[in-house]
Amino acid sequence: MLFKTTIVKSVLVLGLLAPLPALSNGLAATEGAPEQAPAIYPTFGVHNPPQYSPCPDTAQDCLNRRAEGEPSDPLYPQQWISDWVMYTVHDGFVKNPPPYSSPPSTLTPEQYSVSYGSTYYDSTYQADSYPDSGAMMEFYQERCLPIFPIDNQFTCAFISLGKTAYFLTFPQDRPANMPECCLFSPENHPPRRDFVKHLPYSAADTARIDGIQAYSLKTPGPGGAPILFGYAFESSYRTDPGITGQEAYRHPYAFYFSGSATNPPNAPMVSQNYTNFSAAKPDPSQTWDLVGKMCTGTLPNCNLFP
Repeated sequence: MLFKTTIVKSVLVLGLLAPLPALSNGLAATEGAPEQAPAIYPTFGVHNPPQYSPCPDTAQDCLNRRAEGEPSDPLYPQQWISDWVMYTVHDGFVKNPPPYSSPPSTLTPEQYSVSYGSTYYDSTYQADSYPDSGAMMEFYQERCLPIFPIDNQFTCAFISLGKTAYFLTFPQDRPANMPECCLFSPENHPPRRDFVKHLPYSAADTARIDGIQAYSLKTPGPGGAPILFGYAFESSYRTDPGITGQEAYRHPYAFYFSGSATNPPNAPMVSQNYTNFSAAKPDPSQTWDLVGKMCTGTLPNCNLFP
């Protein structure tokens, strides 16, 4: 595992959509910044109810009905752990869009940078304030999630317990103006096991990599530029080595999305390609319990977006 901090010795995708302008108002508290209301982001049903998103008139419930001939929707395992390689693409993505192989065969090494992280997921986790909502942690090693218009060269983690999402930073490289923990959103639950039902099937994305099926949507962002949110799964079913009594399932392949094109972080396109994905149960002492240890007292709201 890649989580190597002074707090724990081993070790989300939140699967975050970059927020729309009307709802953009948060992440990590910055020194001297005005306090803002807790942020609720449009996630088209993936992380919060459809009422928070501008779903198309044909899908007011933010569900996408599958056309004849399209594959059935993959389903997350009840619990899982995975490392991933994050490719932050600076150039060449317009003519060579994701999903990408690992490393991206359609790009040159000069067109992207590489960082690492891990995700932990448990749909059986019970939050007192929001039953049956699950838990998820995304850990970013030395390069935080690059969807915010700031320098992201620091380690961070997002943890969602129930419908509450927290943002954590760590002592080895915490920016001077950031707290140990802040409230990311009061309405940002982990994706449900069947979250893919909220994303359109993309035949074009699927055709770019052999052996996958891909789902993605685009929505207008600041200035009208499209914001991409996509997820690819392996198209074949298989089990994980060393886990007995397990049913075969379609493993996640990659999570790809629009980052912040500002420099820093210079991340107009990002892809997290999964490695070592396994339907194993996360250790709470290394994941969810960090909230109880680091998110104490009255938490500041996070304020990374202008």
